[in-house]
Amino acid sequence: MKWVLSMLVAAVFVLHQDIWNWKDKSLVFDFLPVGLAYHAAYAVLCAITMAILVKFAWPNNLDEPDEVEA
Repeated sequence: MKWVLSMLVAAVFVLHQDIWNWKDKSLVFDFLPVGLAYHAAYAVLCAITMAILVKFAWPNNLDEPDEVEA
């Protein structure tokens, strides 16, 4: 499972480097530049990736309260 999560993070990192959109002047939905639309979709992908990481890779001991000695 760690390998799958690591590959997911690596894929998201690689997708952040969007050099193919730098010179594209086309519009999405007739008003949104393609680079901005790409980064909006990328932000959603990052949020989903973080939700997956929290669900499957979050350490269990962080959810328990600390014991306080009196």
